[in-house]
Amino acid sequence: MAQKLTKRDEDYSKWYNELVVRADLAENSAVRGSMVIKPYGYAIWERMQGELDRKFKETGHENAYFPLFIPKSFFSREASHVEGFAKECAVVTHYRLKNDEEGKGVVVDENARLEEELIVRPTSETIIWDTYKNWIQSYRDLPLKINQWANVVRWEMRTRLFLRTAEFLWQEGHTAHATRQEAVEEAELMLKVYADFAENFMAIPVIQGLKTESERFAGAEETYCIEALMQDGKALQAGTSHFLGQNFAKAFDVKYASKEGKEEYVWATSWGVSTRLMGALIMTHSDDQGLVLPPNLAPHQVVIVPIYKGEEQLAQISEKALEIKQSLERIGIRVKFDNRDTHKPGWKFAEYELKGVPLRIAIGPRDLEKGTVELARRDTLSKEFTAVEGLTDKVEGLLAEIQENLLAKAKTYREEHTYTVDSWEDFKAKIEAGGFVMAHWDGTAETEERIKGETKATIRCVPIDQEEEEGQCVYSGAPSKGRVVFAKAY
Repeated sequence: MAQKLTKRDEDYSKWYNELVVRADLAENSAVRGSMVIKPYGYAIWERMQGELDRKFKETGHENAYFPLFIPKSFFSREASHVEGFAKECAVVTHYRLKNDEEGKGVVVDENARLEEELIVRPTSETIIWDTYKNWIQSYRDLPLKINQWANVVRWEMRTRLFLRTAEFLWQEGHTAHATRQEAVEEAELMLKVYADFAENFMAIPVIQGLKTESERFAGAEETYCIEALMQDGKALQAGTSHFLGQNFAKAFDVKYASKEGKEEYVWATSWGVSTRLMGALIMTHSDDQGLVLPPNLAPHQVVIVPIYKGEEQLAQISEKALEIKQSLERIGIRVKFDNRDTHKPGWKFAEYELKGVPLRIAIGPRDLEKGTVELARRDTLSKEFTAVEGLTDKVEGLLAEIQENLLAKAKTYREEHTYTVDSWEDFKAKIEAGGFVMAHWDGTAETEERIKGETKATIRCVPIDQEEEEGQCVYSGAPSKGRVVFAKAY
């Protein structure tokens, strides 16, 4: 294998970038700020996508697909929405190219200018609500619960693989309801779906909360979020769910006839997660040796590596390895048998350690004689010899244990890096050190902005389960009714 990764405590950003590329997850493309997701990285995303899609359908949602291009005029209908996305929009102005008359290559054909310019979707609320006005006429058409898996474009100036790219993959749910209460309940339900997925599938503990007014999604009345803490002490917003009120319904004139025959505007939500979750996965669990994958997400939960000399030994070991592979696959475990003769076992061990495969099984000639294999765990880097008899149950139990251990480890890290402070000096010191800082805030946007300007820390959320607690704002000294979560963030 190539030289070792940069250590996390030496240069966390460099470690992250190296790991993404060398673990074969993604790479930069020829298009500025955009990435190529490689097969191994995409396989992990497919695991996330499959589980989330199952959860969405269990809660009554259906998948659909809407256009990539949005008429520019649509954005002007919801004022705060256009204000929130205007600086990130890519705009299509022409529909044809031609050869330059001076032979300098291809140029835009100025005779092919669009009558109305098109926005490459940064999000789909506008095009979807323009569609919904044709789908919704009566209370019988509600609730309407639609999700789409798509790509979006936001013209980011500073990019980093998975965390912030000009184009990324995501899902976006868009629902319509007859009442305010139903819409709020939907937004809260999807937040819980995201939190359950993050903790029980990705092994990432999250705080569920509400964004402050200045941090809300453009066009939302309320934004719910899940916030995770990365190993460098920075927060990462892992998912959001928005209560949109009637803002988009009024902007696009989406009404329904109630049971009483009265025309009412519908109530709306939208919610989404993206390939940014890949960044969260990497930065929550991985180490100086490479990627660490929770078994639920691993494309290969187990890899079997033969140790042999000559074709005869390989044939004998392969027979036993394939028996083990089949027995594990029968109970739903994803297994790879790596019998490539182009690389030595030590090279393969390093490769699968870098790629985060949860369990490695090594089998050599002596193991065949003894009826044993060597088991190596990626999460603890521990090894043990165990009998082939009963191996299936052993592996199944270890995978469950690894999944639980990664969540417990991440929770411990978060607990050890969550601080409660009451003074401005203590606040600044803890923010600089990294972690979640629980502090009183006076509720004003002015104070929020000043804190951000002086420390680069933002209010990540107002925790949903936070108890009311009288106090004084850590910055202004004004009265406060509860603590909020501050942190530097990605």
